Amino acid sequence: MKEQTIAFIGLGLIGGSIARGLKRFNPDITIMAYMRTRTKLEQAKKEGIIDVILDGIGEPLKACDVIFLCTPVEYNAQYLTAIKPFLKEGAFITDVGSTKTSIHREAARLGLNDRFIGGHPMAGSEKTGYEHSTDHLLENAFYLITPALKPWKTSSPEGKKPWENGDEPRTKELIRRLTDMAKAIGAIPLILDFEEHDKVVAAISHLPHIVASSLVNLVRDSDNRDGIMKQVAAGGFKDITRIASSSPEMWEQICMANREPIIQVLSQYIRSLSQILSQIQDSSQTELLELFASSREYRDSITDRAKGALTPEYSFSVDIVDEAGAISTLSVILAAKGINIKNIGINNNREQGEGALRITFYERDAMENAKKQLEKYHYEILG
Repeated sequence: MKEQTIAFIGLGLIGGSIARGLKRFNPDITIMAYMRTRTKLEQAKKEGIIDVILDGIGEPLKACDVIFLCTPVEYNAQYLTAIKPFLKEGAFITDVGSTKTSIHREAARLGLNDRFIGGHPMAGSEKTGYEHSTDHLLENAFYLITPALKPWKTSSPEGKKPWENGDEPRTKELIRRLTDMAKAIGAIPLILDFEEHDKVVAAISHLPHIVASSLVNLVRDSDNRDGIMKQVAAGGFKDITRIASSSPEMWEQICMANREPIIQVLSQYIRSLSQILSQIQDSSQTELLELFASSREYRDSITDRAKGALTPEYSFSVDIVDEAGAISTLSVILAAKGINIKNIGINNNREQGEGALRITFYERDAMENAKKQLEKYHYEILG
């Protein structure tokens, strides 16, 4: 990675995590940052993550090799106009937004196709803000890279992607540089056409958020006065609705920015639900069995090598007797081996056969090591 001076416009969860990861990779790089909440910038500087606090878009950006746009998706495109006059020779702009078509079109309108390349780190958390960023949030997460088309309607030979065109050396250079940065923070770079990107994330990221939110509201509206549904909601319900805890403002903006792909996939999903409704009404056992069998087969084929839009939860359940000192004994066993626990709690509803205690860890290695240690002491691990 040759970039030595990097600016961040916006320093929230993702921007902060990229900055932390890059600083860990190369402590000698210079990082500048601007955001409206100055107290967070001061915190980042105190922690040694950023070196220069910017007061806005201006002359200091001329020193930068790359500028990351890490604001909400509706603002990222607007910043291109302001930043353009301050780009030095060889510098480029990238973003971390979860939608790409609008910002690529704006880059093309401004003549920045050879100075802009889109990026989308596929990781996150229910919690937002710089204070929740980490230097390892993006490790093993896909980092989608979307090159700009130059010209807007590509003249690439049939069957070739725009970034494979030998007549576009600048595009290939930007791909290489952003790929190197993604690898530096431990992410897995993957190159996509930006319009294809928006179709993909509409299906695997945006629709699930819509479904999770609507399901939570359905349960809320269907619950009785005593709130029994809320009281017993656990296991599968909490797993598939976890993402509904994300920022409402962010997801409203994403839905507006990616309207057409979301409309297409949501319409398809509604037709699918209508078909399932008909199958249940008609007692179509064969069709219902095929629904669950085919979905299980496809779901089981999805690798867990990389993170999705949310950080995976490294956890398992342990079957223990509910008696005084049981939890403290288990904690001492793990602490003696230097294993850090992120969270520990009682399973009030064990609908999937979970153990009495659920333990969550920060990393997969810690989880696997904990399993081994507890099994030595004859604890039963239930997944």
